[in-house]
Amino acid sequence: MKKKEKKQKDVKKGKKLEKLEKVKKNSKEWKAQKTEDKKHNNGNEGAKVEKSLNETTVSTLEQKVVATLKEKGLTMTTVESCTGGMIAAAVTSVAGSSSVFHQGYVTYCDAAKHQMVGVRKKTLKKYTAVSRQTAKEMALGGAKAAKADCCVSVTGYAGPPCGEPGEEVGLVYIGCAFHGKMKVNECHFSGTRSEVREQAKQKALKMLANMI
Repeated sequence: MKKKEKKQKDVKKGKKLEKLEKVKKNSKEWKAQKTEDKKHNNGNEGAKVEKSLNETTVSTLEQKVVATLKEKGLTMTTVESCTGGMIAAAVTSVAGSSSVFHQGYVTYCDAAKHQMVGVRKKTLKKYTAVSRQTAKEMALGGAKAAKADCCVSVTGYAGPPCGEPGEEVGLVYIGCAFHGKMKVNECHFSGTRSEVREQAKQKALKMLANMI
């Protein structure tokens, strides 16, 4: 008898709890909270999607450059100082890039900049290797030397130490030449040596992608 009564009480208790839960879900407060939670979750999902898109953009930037060059029948080259060939490595990591990238230059010292791509000695002496003027001559000279349609150049201080007095680590000039048209950006990156170099590489690829 006691077991039967206990079972009946449990059934009544369960029905009561179910009824209370139903009332709760129909209340304005509960609905308002669920709406707020949904907004919050959607916001997080949006952030995740945005992050994913950004990561995809970065990881396929060199693919975009190669695809655009192929589509337009163009060729490119690079003249790199502080990035030491990172841009060329990124581009040539794309399958089929040999049809658009034939050669590149790593001009790590002043003599190499002059001998390989024709940066004038007076430019290097007057403005130094890390300057807007040098980046410009590197890009124009590289395109001419390689007989390429476009050229991207990078020169800067990845650190440590810093360069000339007043020129801090992270100062990088990126030049982009395309059929005689020229653009040079002065950039100020932060982080470790490897982080500065990586940022310079990405910025250079973006500049090239936008120009072509």
